Amino acid sequence: MSDLGEVLVTGLGAITPLGADAATTWAGMLDGTSGVGLIEEEWGAGLPVRVAAGLSVDPLSLLDRVEARKLDRCEQLAMISSREAWRDAGTPEVAPERLAVVIGTGTGGVLTTLSQDDTFEKSGARRLSPFAVPMLMPNGPAAWVSMELGAQGGARTPVSACASGAEAIAMGLDLIRAGRADVVVAGGTEACLHPFTIAAFAQMKALSTQDHDPESVSRPFDRDRSGFVMGEGAGVVVLERAEFARARGARVYGSVAGAAVTSSADHITASDVAGQVRAIESALRDAQLGPSDIGVVHAHATSTPSGDLAEAEAVAKAIGTHPVVTATKSMTGHMLGASGAVGAIAALLALRDGVVPATRNLDHLDPAVRLDVAAGENRTGSWDAALANSFGFGGHNVSLVLGRA
Repeated sequence: MSDLGEVLVTGLGAITPLGADAATTWAGMLDGTSGVGLIEEEWGAGLPVRVAAGLSVDPLSLLDRVEARKLDRCEQLAMISSREAWRDAGTPEVAPERLAVVIGTGTGGVLTTLSQDDTFEKSGARRLSPFAVPMLMPNGPAAWVSMELGAQGGARTPVSACASGAEAIAMGLDLIRAGRADVVVAGGTEACLHPFTIAAFAQMKALSTQDHDPESVSRPFDRDRSGFVMGEGAGVVVLERAEFARARGARVYGSVAGAAVTSSADHITASDVAGQVRAIESALRDAQLGPSDIGVVHAHATSTPSGDLAEAEAVAKAIGTHPVVTATKSMTGHMLGASGAVGAIAALLALRDGVVPATRNLDHLDPAVRLDVAAGENRTGSWDAALANSFGFGGHNVSLVLGRA
């Protein structure tokens, strides 16, 4: 454990294709539930990709109607999951200047940007919403959550593609260790299911084009994987300085023992094994742990042919083949900037409950993957530490080391 100061996780919140909260999402992972389905909306007609992982509940049903009108969908999800995490942590009494918020996102309010551009083109400037700018700006989720909680210790927004949510947690860890905050609300949010974004990802051959049996499309590490499924959601954790949490008698899920952020500086979209290895090894050093201490790996594993192989090689090189590996995007799809935070939540709960969710749709493990990937049935055991990986376009690599409470 790092001597820079122990940082505990005291609250969890999530809204995903598996459920409207963290507990339901976790239960869905353990049950092997799929959140992937056909795009039934009219706007999906004619798209090269017809499957996605939309939310299991309408976020508007969880928010005040007037409030919701001011928020882009990604901001709505951030508010819902942050409120859950804050309640789950017992609404800590903390000085405003010692409370910070870090919410990452890959695309920000892209749904607002696209819809308002349509309005502008069809009806002119005077028909634009007065809330358009605060709805589309990527820092909007962090800003709204900071105002909700009265957080004056900083409202920050890492925008690092699919690594954004994990980088937010790493940044929260740094803020507490540096003595700049006692409590940090950290996580990621994403909501960009739209014909433009789906067509754009499809054009770069990142998405699977399979349109039959949608629940089987997302298949990380499987021999027959063909691309990822785009999803939406949010995940948020409450981080606390250990002394602060214990002084108030907080319930603890576990700890963020270490983190590392590296940049591959190699290719704008391709996965880089060396950069991922550096992130994993640096996170272990930060946590003052060795490879043999890691019992569970929550893999980034999006179900792309090259990405899964790169991560499998990186994990094998940096840690070895002994940890139990899970890839929950097989159930949630790829929630982009939210995935890293939801993955960290899953890793923490796996340590707490002593159970690792089986990777769905892993019928034939790719022979090039030299890892012990849980498949078929959940894996049970007792582990003290887990690794959660997140990698994003642009060469962003983030590894988090989580500890059992």
